[in-house]
Amino acid sequence: MSVLAENLLDRWIALAGTDSEAIGIGIIGRYAEPHRHYHTLTHLSVMLAAVDELADAATDIDAVRYAAFFHDAIYAVDRADNEERSADLARDVLESLGATPELVHEVMRLVILTRGHNPEAGDANGAVLCDADLVVLGGTAQEYAAYAAAIREEYRHVPDDLFRAGRASVLRNLAEQPRLFRTPRAYQRYEGPARANLAAELIGLSG
Repeated sequence: MSVLAENLLDRWIALAGTDSEAIGIGIIGRYAEPHRHYHTLTHLSVMLAAVDELADAATDIDAVRYAAFFHDAIYAVDRADNEERSADLARDVLESLGATPELVHEVMRLVILTRGHNPEAGDANGAVLCDADLVVLGGTAQEYAAYAAAIREEYRHVPDDLFRAGRASVLRNLAEQPRLFRTPRAYQRYEGPARANLAAELIGLSG
Protein backbone atom coordinates (compact mmCIF):
# COMPACT_ATOMS: atom_id res chain seq x y z
CA MET A 1 0.00 0.00 0.00
CA SER A 2 1.33 3.44 -0.93
CA VAL A 3 1.97 6.15 1.65
CA LEU A 4 -0.99 8.08 0.24
CA ALA A 5 -3.26 5.06 0.58
CA GLU A 6 -2.03 4.46 4.12
CA ASN A 7 -2.80 8.07 5.04
CA LEU A 8 -6.29 7.72 3.59
CA LEU A 9 -6.80 4.48 5.49
CA ASP A 10 -5.79 6.23 8.73
CA ARG A 11 -8.42 8.86 7.99
CA TRP A 12 -11.04 6.21 7.30
CA ILE A 13 -10.28 4.37 10.56
CA ALA A 14 -10.44 7.64 12.50
CA LEU A 15 -13.88 8.18 11.03
CA ALA A 16 -15.37 4.68 11.02
CA GLY A 17 -13.47 2.91 13.82
CA THR A 18 -10.72 0.32 14.11
CA ASP A 19 -13.04 -2.55 13.23
CA SER A 20 -13.60 -0.99 9.79
CA GLU A 21 -10.01 -1.34 8.53
CA ALA A 22 -10.73 -4.13 6.03
CA ILE A 23 -13.69 -2.23 4.64
CA GLY A 24 -11.59 0.91 4.36
CA ILE A 25 -8.89 -0.93 2.43
CA GLY A 26 -11.53 -2.04 -0.06
CA ILE A 27 -13.02 1.42 -0.52
CA ILE A 28 -9.67 3.14 -0.86
CA GLY A 29 -8.47 0.47 -3.27
CA ARG A 30 -11.22 1.41 -5.68
CA TYR A 31 -9.57 4.80 -6.20
CA ALA A 32 -6.42 3.02 -7.44
CA GLU A 33 -8.19 1.16 -10.26
CA PRO A 34 -6.11 1.27 -13.47
CA HIS A 35 -8.73 3.03 -15.60
CA ARG A 36 -8.67 6.07 -13.31
CA HIS A 37 -6.46 9.04 -14.13
CA TYR A 38 -8.21 11.86 -12.29
CA HIS A 39 -10.70 10.15 -9.95
CA THR A 40 -7.81 8.68 -7.98
CA LEU A 41 -6.31 8.46 -4.51
CA THR A 42 -4.89 11.93 -5.05
CA HIS A 43 -8.33 13.36 -5.84
CA LEU A 44 -9.77 11.76 -2.71
CA SER A 45 -6.91 13.12 -0.59
CA VAL A 46 -7.27 16.64 -1.99
CA MET A 47 -11.01 16.52 -1.48
CA LEU A 48 -10.72 15.44 2.16
CA ALA A 49 -8.22 18.23 2.79
CA ALA A 50 -10.70 20.69 1.32
CA VAL A 51 -13.46 19.26 3.52
CA ASP A 52 -11.19 19.91 6.50
CA GLU A 53 -10.69 23.50 5.35
CA LEU A 54 -14.44 24.06 5.04
CA ALA A 55 -15.54 21.93 8.00
CA ASP A 56 -16.88 24.83 10.05
CA ALA A 57 -19.59 25.41 7.43
CA ALA A 58 -21.04 21.87 7.73
CA THR A 59 -23.72 20.74 10.15
CA ASP A 60 -22.65 17.06 10.10
CA ILE A 61 -18.99 16.86 9.18
CA ASP A 62 -18.86 13.08 9.64
CA ALA A 63 -21.55 12.65 7.01
CA VAL A 64 -19.60 14.90 4.65
CA ARG A 65 -16.40 12.94 5.20
CA TYR A 66 -18.15 9.62 4.63
CA ALA A 67 -19.68 11.04 1.45
CA ALA A 68 -16.23 12.12 0.26
CA PHE A 69 -14.91 8.58 0.67
CA PHE A 70 -17.85 7.10 -1.22
CA HIS A 71 -18.60 9.75 -3.85
CA ASP A 72 -16.41 8.19 -6.57
CA ALA A 73 -16.07 4.74 -5.07
CA ILE A 74 -17.78 3.32 -8.15
CA TYR A 75 -16.52 5.04 -11.28
CA ALA A 76 -17.03 3.61 -14.75
CA VAL A 77 -16.72 6.00 -17.67
CA ASP A 78 -19.24 4.04 -19.74
CA ARG A 79 -22.07 4.32 -17.20
CA ALA A 80 -24.34 7.17 -16.18
CA ASP A 81 -25.31 5.85 -12.75
CA ASN A 82 -22.01 5.99 -10.89
CA GLU A 83 -23.35 8.28 -8.18
CA GLU A 84 -26.38 6.10 -7.53
CA ARG A 85 -24.26 2.96 -7.39
CA SER A 86 -21.76 4.66 -5.10
CA ALA A 87 -24.63 5.77 -2.85
CA ASP A 88 -25.91 2.19 -2.73
CA LEU A 89 -22.43 1.02 -1.74
CA ALA A 90 -22.37 3.66 1.00
CA ARG A 91 -25.71 2.40 2.29
CA ASP A 92 -24.56 -1.21 2.39
CA VAL A 93 -21.26 -0.38 4.10
CA LEU A 94 -22.65 2.05 6.64
CA GLU A 95 -25.50 -0.26 7.56
CA SER A 96 -22.97 -3.06 8.09
CA LEU A 97 -21.09 -0.73 10.44
CA GLY A 98 -24.24 -0.03 12.45
CA ALA A 99 -24.71 3.57 11.33
CA THR A 100 -27.98 5.28 12.15
CA PRO A 101 -30.61 5.48 9.42
CA GLU A 102 -30.27 9.27 9.52
CA LEU A 103 -26.54 9.11 8.77
CA VAL A 104 -27.03 6.54 6.02
CA HIS A 105 -29.70 8.67 4.36
CA GLU A 106 -27.61 11.83 4.56
CA VAL A 107 -24.50 10.21 3.12
CA MET A 108 -26.48 8.70 0.25
CA ARG A 109 -28.08 12.08 -0.47
CA LEU A 110 -24.71 13.81 -0.49
CA VAL A 111 -23.08 11.27 -2.77
CA ILE A 112 -25.85 11.65 -5.34
CA LEU A 113 -25.58 15.42 -5.07
CA THR A 114 -22.08 15.27 -6.57
CA ARG A 115 -23.64 14.41 -9.93
CA GLY A 116 -24.57 18.05 -10.60
CA HIS A 117 -22.82 19.97 -7.80
CA ASN A 118 -25.87 22.15 -7.32
CA PRO A 119 -26.94 22.06 -3.66
CA GLU A 120 -30.02 23.98 -2.66
CA ALA A 121 -29.78 27.14 -0.59
CA GLY A 122 -29.32 26.26 3.06
CA ASP A 123 -27.84 22.82 2.35
CA ALA A 124 -24.72 23.27 4.49
CA ASN A 125 -23.40 19.73 4.15
CA GLY A 126 -24.04 19.69 0.41
CA ALA A 127 -22.25 23.01 0.00
CA VAL A 128 -19.14 21.76 1.77
CA LEU A 129 -19.02 18.46 -0.14
CA CYS A 130 -19.62 20.00 -3.56
CA ASP A 131 -17.17 22.81 -2.94
CA ALA A 132 -14.52 20.30 -1.90
CA ASP A 133 -15.15 18.23 -5.02
CA LEU A 134 -14.72 21.29 -7.24
CA VAL A 135 -11.58 22.87 -5.75
CA VAL A 136 -9.59 21.53 -8.70
CA LEU A 137 -11.40 24.06 -10.89
CA GLY A 138 -9.82 26.89 -8.93
CA GLY A 139 -6.22 25.80 -9.28
CA THR A 140 -3.49 27.50 -11.28
CA ALA A 141 -3.66 27.34 -15.06
CA GLN A 142 -1.04 24.57 -14.99
CA GLU A 143 -2.90 22.57 -12.35
CA TYR A 144 -6.14 22.94 -14.26
CA ALA A 145 -4.48 21.82 -17.49
CA ALA A 146 -3.21 18.68 -15.74
CA TYR A 147 -6.72 18.00 -14.43
CA ALA A 148 -8.27 18.46 -17.89
CA ALA A 149 -5.65 16.16 -19.43
CA ALA A 150 -6.37 13.49 -16.82
CA ILE A 151 -10.09 13.67 -17.58
CA ARG A 152 -9.35 13.28 -21.29
CA GLU A 153 -7.20 10.25 -20.54
CA GLU A 154 -10.07 8.61 -18.68
CA TYR A 155 -12.16 9.08 -21.82
CA ARG A 156 -9.42 8.25 -24.31
CA HIS A 157 -11.72 5.71 -25.96
CA VAL A 158 -14.13 8.50 -26.95
CA PRO A 159 -13.48 10.21 -30.31
CA ASP A 160 -12.35 13.84 -30.09
CA ASP A 161 -15.52 15.36 -31.53
CA LEU A 162 -17.79 13.47 -29.15
CA PHE A 163 -15.57 14.18 -26.18
CA ARG A 164 -15.42 17.90 -26.96
CA ALA A 165 -19.20 18.11 -27.20
CA GLY A 166 -19.79 16.18 -23.99
CA ARG A 167 -17.11 17.99 -22.04
CA ALA A 168 -18.33 21.39 -23.21
CA SER A 169 -21.87 20.53 -22.08
CA VAL A 170 -20.62 19.61 -18.59
CA LEU A 171 -18.56 22.79 -18.31
CA ARG A 172 -21.38 25.02 -19.56
CA ASN A 173 -23.76 23.54 -17.00
CA LEU A 174 -21.27 24.44 -14.30
CA ALA A 175 -20.50 27.89 -15.68
CA GLU A 176 -24.19 28.76 -15.89
CA GLN A 177 -24.65 28.34 -12.15
CA PRO A 178 -24.78 31.69 -10.33
CA ARG A 179 -22.07 30.43 -7.98
CA LEU A 180 -19.70 27.54 -8.43
CA PHE A 181 -18.77 27.60 -4.74
CA ARG A 182 -21.39 27.96 -2.02
CA THR A 183 -19.37 28.32 1.17
CA PRO A 184 -17.99 31.83 1.75
CA ARG A 185 -14.41 30.62 2.19
CA ALA A 186 -14.36 28.54 -1.00
CA TYR A 187 -16.15 31.26 -2.96
CA GLN A 188 -13.57 33.85 -1.96
CA ARG A 189 -10.61 31.61 -2.72
CA TYR A 190 -11.67 29.64 -5.79
CA GLU A 191 -14.55 31.31 -7.65
CA GLY A 192 -12.52 33.77 -9.73
CA PRO A 193 -9.79 31.36 -10.83
CA ALA A 194 -12.36 28.64 -11.53
CA ARG A 195 -14.42 30.91 -13.77
CA ALA A 196 -11.28 31.84 -15.72
CA ASN A 197 -10.22 28.20 -16.08
CA LEU A 198 -13.66 27.09 -17.26
CA ALA A 199 -13.82 29.91 -19.81
CA ALA A 200 -10.37 29.05 -21.15
CA GLU A 201 -11.18 25.35 -21.53
CA LEU A 202 -14.48 26.11 -23.25
CA ILE A 203 -12.65 28.31 -25.74
CA GLY A 204 -10.18 25.51 -26.36
CA LEU A 205 -12.94 22.97 -26.87
CA SER A 206 -14.62 25.16 -29.46
CA GLY A 207 -11.41 25.70 -31.42
